[in-house]
Amino acid sequence: MSRIPSFSPVPLRARKDGWTPLRQAEFLGWLAETRCVERAAGRVGMSRESAYRLRRKPGAEEFAAAWDAILGAPGTVRRKVTLDGLFQRIKYDRYRPVLRSGLYVGTIRKPDNRALLRALARLDRLISDGGEEDRGAEGHRN
Repeated sequence: MSRIPSFSPVPLRARKDGWTPLRQAEFLGWLAETRCVERAAGRVGMSRESAYRLRRKPGAEEFAAAWDAILGAPGTVRRKVTLDGLFQRIKYDRYRPVLRSGLYVGTIRKPDNRALLRALARLDRLISDGGEEDRGAEGHRN
């Protein structure tokens, strides 16, 4: 695999020895290089079991999808991105591990401006829909 999909990290309580966003990205980079969960987890100072626990946590859908894409799992179903999911992308940015000649060389971290614009558009629609409903209700009272 030459390109690892970008993902928004699993939202967790901040711990120096835990699965930080960068550690999650590095794990995926090493997973792409080694093709072994145990070795990839070991390279970032975590256990195989904790990697699987991370994968099952709420909000880990993008992390799990990137993991599956790396290991060539059959097509995963893309879920509709919720407003909470957009806020997660905005808060934690997007991470994309980079491979060169099959070797993990680093991670690119970028703000997710598209998520910000999509969230604003959804909020705008919610506000404008709410305004029309309020006006409609007032019209029936008169």
